[in-house]
Amino acid sequence: MSVLSAEVMTSTRPESSGADAMSLGWRDRRRLRKRLAEQDRRSAQFAELRTICTVLDKAEAIVRAGWVQHGWFAYRDERDRIAVATAHDLRRMAGRPVVGACMVGAIVQAGGGVPAVWSQPVQRTLDLLWHTLSGSDHPVQWCPAPPVRLARLRELTLWNDRPVRNRGEVLALLGAARAAAARLGTDTTEVARGSLACCPAGGSIDNRPS
Repeated sequence: MSVLSAEVMTSTRPESSGADAMSLGWRDRRRLRKRLAEQDRRSAQFAELRTICTVLDKAEAIVRAGWVQHGWFAYRDERDRIAVATAHDLRRMAGRPVVGACMVGAIVQAGGGVPAVWSQPVQRTLDLLWHTLSGSDHPVQWCPAPPVRLARLRELTLWNDRPVRNRGEVLALLGAARAAAARLGTDTTEVARGSLACCPAGGSIDNRPS
């Protein structure tokens, strides 16, 4: 699943002088550090969601170019023929141009290819995709246990491979996941701005629970 965190922090974090900091008691300084640490965390979340949106955009383009069922990738072999690689024989396509993919394979390819399959951007994107498919009203579970994550990966693969499935439905699900990531990014930004508004430089710290 760092793009904009520096820009967000530079543009929104209040500046305080040394005199302002010294005027605060140690309890107030501790509260201020806690709030700023929370802002850093939300900025990192925002950047990660932007990365997930980028991965989903690229995955949509891959599926539009060539959609695969019962395999992860379509690629051109050494004789320039189109071949299909499954999860069990990915080595055959090493160094070969990818011309299509299943839904999961498209996300893997968009996130950096087979070497990046277990990277955080790819795994977080798959987490959000499964959550979108499930239609759950609960918050996204970003770090499920490995057996749960593998079971969800199989669910996504089986959904892609059903005989009644078509490319349009796959593209619609990828688009819905991208829209969900964008909404989460907007919510994260608004919460971060609200928490900063409670911490004016050199002023009192808002002690109300956030």
